[in-house]
Amino acid sequence: MDLQKKLEILSAAAKYDVSCSSSGSNRKNTKGGLGNAASCGICHSWSDDGRCISLLKILLSNYCIYDCAYCVNRASNDVPRAAFTPQEVANLTINFYRRNYIEGLFLSSAVTKNPNHTMELMYESIRLLRQDFKFNGYIHVKVIPGADFSLIEAVGKLADRISVNIELPSEKGLKLLAPQKDKQSIIRPMNFISSKIDERKEERKVFKSAPLFVPGGQSTQLIVGATQDHDINILRLSENLYKKYKLKRVYYSAYVPVSKNPLLPDLKTPPLLREHRLYQADWLLRFYGFSANELLDEHNPNFDTKLDPKANWAVNNISLFPVEVNRAEYEMLLRVPGIGVRSAKKIIMARKVKSLSFDDLKKLGVVLKRARFFITCNGKYFFNHDMDQFLIKQNLINGWEANDWEIIGKNQEWEQISIFSLIPEKPTLQDRIMSITGEI
Repeated sequence: MDLQKKLEILSAAAKYDVSCSSSGSNRKNTKGGLGNAASCGICHSWSDDGRCISLLKILLSNYCIYDCAYCVNRASNDVPRAAFTPQEVANLTINFYRRNYIEGLFLSSAVTKNPNHTMELMYESIRLLRQDFKFNGYIHVKVIPGADFSLIEAVGKLADRISVNIELPSEKGLKLLAPQKDKQSIIRPMNFISSKIDERKEERKVFKSAPLFVPGGQSTQLIVGATQDHDINILRLSENLYKKYKLKRVYYSAYVPVSKNPLLPDLKTPPLLREHRLYQADWLLRFYGFSANELLDEHNPNFDTKLDPKANWAVNNISLFPVEVNRAEYEMLLRVPGIGVRSAKKIIMARKVKSLSFDDLKKLGVVLKRARFFITCNGKYFFNHDMDQFLIKQNLINGWEANDWEIIGKNQEWEQISIFSLIPEKPTLQDRIMSITGEI
């Protein structure tokens, strides 16, 4: 099979893996070397300065010994198969880089023969790039669960980021849809990578010339919608991964119905809105000081499709509002819908100079369309009604203006369900902007 055909097959097979982001690595170029990973990210992701970064994203092979029901590359599926040699992976990466098509490599693989054999081929691919071609660009490698730790350590010394995909949120789901895999074979390498990262950080405090080990950290991917797991279970798992293994990112991938199987849900389209809500909640865990149990509980185990998680939390905890922006602590400002991390920091700085008004907040970038229901400025409440949970929730959902409330306020028991049930199947433009900026 010619190289072009292999590339078509193996790049298409890699598209379902989304465990990628900006690298967080600072690997620099060396004398006689090629490229660097400083300030770089990866394919179809946004860097801190707004650039979209490109990456060669391929599988080493899609010949797989496993038969996971949800996977397009499972052993029983009749799809075109191909495999690169390590030399072909290295040559492709260098040739694409020299043509300025890419800034790095994302290398994953189906499990060929056994985990160790697959990891050996992946190691050889990046060894050729680092040592023979002197390539110092960004490299992200997918670890194969079950591979020897010595191989994982060898790969970690050469890669900028490593990911071990959990894929399914619960052990029950793994046994049902991927019986050849087990939870411990995934968790053990995560724990090993985390401990090696910590160990190398301590070494570099003493010896600055100590070699790098996965400077961009590790990440993982969870498939959303392939099993009956609730959002709260997924979010609690993510929270534990961040705390225990210090993961850089957990990625959520809406299940794509690529196969027919009685064990899989009968979906016509991927649950993209649910995926989006989990990403929003993930931001709240990492940057806003929320915990999983604050956002969801056993009585409400899934996110509201009509409201983003932060707004939903605020409506359900309406007794905590309104807050006075000129006196509220930073942590409380972060919990106001429409005030993001950057806006909260600007408010803290600006109010040292003057007392802030609603106009001042708008200039600082606060989204008053949401924030106005939960704040006061110098004791003044922007919304011309009391803290009515029902009215605020409907306004957040529908974006109604003040004069619409004159009708609803007088007839609170009257509802037109058809108006309130128009839930988009996909995230809106505003949702996408919030996903990129993290300002919720």
